[in-house]
Amino acid sequence: MENFFKLRENDTTVKREVIGGITTFLTMAYIIAVNSIILGEAGMPKGAVITTTCLTAGFTTILMGLYANLPFALASGMGLNAFFAYSVCGRGIPWQVALTAVFIEGIIFIILSVTKVREAVADSIPNTLKIAVTAGIGLFIAFIGFVNAGIIVSDKATKVKMGNFSDPTVIIALIGILVMVVLYKKNIKGAILIGMVVSTIIAWVYAAISPNMAAEFKIFRPSGNIFAFQSIKPIAFKIDLTYFKEPAKLVSILGIVITFLFVDFFDTVGTLVGVASKADMLDNEGKVRNGGKALLVDSIGTTVGALLGTSTVTTYVESSAGVAEGARTGLASVVTGILFLVAMFLSPIFMVIPSCATAPALIMVGFFMLGNIVKVNFGDFTEGIPAFLTIALMPLTYSIGDGLTIGILSYGVINFVSNLLEKDTRKKKKVSPVIYVLTIIFIIKLILTGLHAKQVI
Repeated sequence: MENFFKLRENDTTVKREVIGGITTFLTMAYIIAVNSIILGEAGMPKGAVITTTCLTAGFTTILMGLYANLPFALASGMGLNAFFAYSVCGRGIPWQVALTAVFIEGIIFIILSVTKVREAVADSIPNTLKIAVTAGIGLFIAFIGFVNAGIIVSDKATKVKMGNFSDPTVIIALIGILVMVVLYKKNIKGAILIGMVVSTIIAWVYAAISPNMAAEFKIFRPSGNIFAFQSIKPIAFKIDLTYFKEPAKLVSILGIVITFLFVDFFDTVGTLVGVASKADMLDNEGKVRNGGKALLVDSIGTTVGALLGTSTVTTYVESSAGVAEGARTGLASVVTGILFLVAMFLSPIFMVIPSCATAPALIMVGFFMLGNIVKVNFGDFTEGIPAFLTIALMPLTYSIGDGLTIGILSYGVINFVSNLLEKDTRKKKKVSPVIYVLTIIFIIKLILTGLHAKQVI
């Protein structure tokens, strides 16, 4: 393991990697149940989706560990699965055709990864924005944690508001956070993992004592047979090219492919850069270590996932939980991947780990990821404004991709205008041509999106 994963070179140990891998898995385990529910809305058999979700996540995450040697886990992406079920299949397009669109997206991504186009985009992001992406992701996943715990709830008048602190989900989450803070203070390894286990046990005890009340807060305890396995035969290899053979439908389906492509592209790049920055996995030039390999694995995951019967597979921001526990190599990913494969047969257990038990981990990781924000020079508006927009818009738009899009666009526009007005050539900032190309693409995309929205209205 030392020779293959280079543990000493990355200042880590087998124990630390195993704990990091388990932590990442537990923060991601919700996707096993959630993905089946969402894709079930598209008419796909839930049992088969559970198996495919675990199988795809296990395969791609292990591949990430063995090929890229990075502690990043992959699974069917949230948001992208909702777009698949509600925006695509909800318009009457069969899920088989939607899977074909995802498959084509994956093939395109493999080509872009092999030709290093995706890597060039990731490498072109300025260091200021890389720090901002890390902080923005931190706020984003902390926001998810607050919502899952019930600390933040929706409100018609103010959009969001404070939740009820007497709710069991809030109490359980706060206990979990307190356990993690105390363990960190005592320098006890595995603080996040232990905190999640404690929260889960408390939740299950509450469900045993008051099952009806617990059910109202979606807290359930394991019961009955803990082993289950469903065949993927109903959804595997169901690629349907009929829409691509009909000119009237071709434009519509190509638009869907492009949407999948765009959202996944920048979500993955944002996650990869943000988590890698936090884990000090950037080289002297600010490039992600083995970034090209990681992006290729991500592309392969999407392609294989579509063949097996699930929506777009992407690198998960929850990987930062394992990184916070000390994971630095692909060994952690191998551990996470193996646990996903085991979960195919133990899904009844993982499906009853409540979101309020994993919420403390997301909140704590959000806290850790904000640490480097002090390195942003907010006194320089050409650096500070794009960084601020990136940090603020990731949680507020509920999208890593959208936050990164506006961050890059604003960086390109502001620095172009600043350089244009600057008479002293020595003071002009060097900006990668890739940033200017992306800026133009983003402006066109926003205009086209706005026109499309008006047509829909």
